[in-house]
Amino acid sequence: MLHNSDEEQASPTGGDQSKKAHTVIPAHLIAEAISTLHGLDLRWSGPITPTEMQYVQQYVFAKYPEYNNGLVEQTENLDLYTLCNINEEPEDKKRSSSSSSSPSFGTNYNTSSDYMNKIQLEPSKLLDVLAKKTSFHGNFISIPEVQARNRALQSCGLTEEDYLVIFTPSVKEAMMMVGESYPFFRGNYYMTILGEDYDVIKEFVSYKDSKVIIAPETWLDLRIKGSQLSQYFRKKCKHSPKGVFAYPACTNGARSSMHWISEAHRNAWHVLLDASGLDLGNERLALALHRPDYVMCTVEIAHAQPAKITCLLVRKRSFETGETSA
Repeated sequence: MLHNSDEEQASPTGGDQSKKAHTVIPAHLIAEAISTLHGLDLRWSGPITPTEMQYVQQYVFAKYPEYNNGLVEQTENLDLYTLCNINEEPEDKKRSSSSSSSPSFGTNYNTSSDYMNKIQLEPSKLLDVLAKKTSFHGNFISIPEVQARNRALQSCGLTEEDYLVIFTPSVKEAMMMVGESYPFFRGNYYMTILGEDYDVIKEFVSYKDSKVIIAPETWLDLRIKGSQLSQYFRKKCKHSPKGVFAYPACTNGARSSMHWISEAHRNAWHVLLDASGLDLGNERLALALHRPDYVMCTVEIAHAQPAKITCLLVRKRSFETGETSA
């Protein structure tokens, strides 16, 4: 168990009031930190090593600042087997919990907003990730998770209140999460202008009997009157939302217009923006006004392994869960 060495903390408002600090760090936070270590499957039992203790401290301090100054208590009961099983629940309880907190999609626009809010997502890998709030499997001692998350949000002009940030090994993995979790079905669409070499969402769309529309990059040109893209946005559909529109934030070195996000939303489409081709260390995206439902991007963190971290930003309003609405 982790204990906090401080008995009191100063009031954050700077007044005379003080409050009791958290003196005991729950075991489930230790288990959460340990679960992010590489090689856990190979060594699933035994006492925690000093290096692992240091990792746990750094992880907890970075992700849960209220437990700063916590110490690892030396105890024979603090072993990996206990921690790895501390959060296990009976299957019936898990299924009950899952069914009672089914998420729903929604948008902020008047057009078809009622329908958008009623769309239910099926259980998926993305749901598991959001529920567990998984962390970047990197070196938390030198690179706190919060640093990478804030950099991704700031680079896109978004806030933690509106978006969740999920760390993935690659852009392909991020797209797999979207493809698996989104409720594609016969009757809705996936319209994409992403490169065919890495757009794996199409495979999930085809598997779910939804329709794929592969559009050329030229459709993103706002100078073309009567744009084909606008016509497809207005395409009649029995279902709302109509599906997902995915496009890159830049093509051939030129920035794509963010206007398409707003137009897609007005016509009851969800939007995935691929900003992984931008150097967010030197460039910025102003997405606060348009607010796509998904954003894929990469950020660079000094001294990290790997140095580039792939992020999937998920708009909370579009992907409501009990965890995200908190």
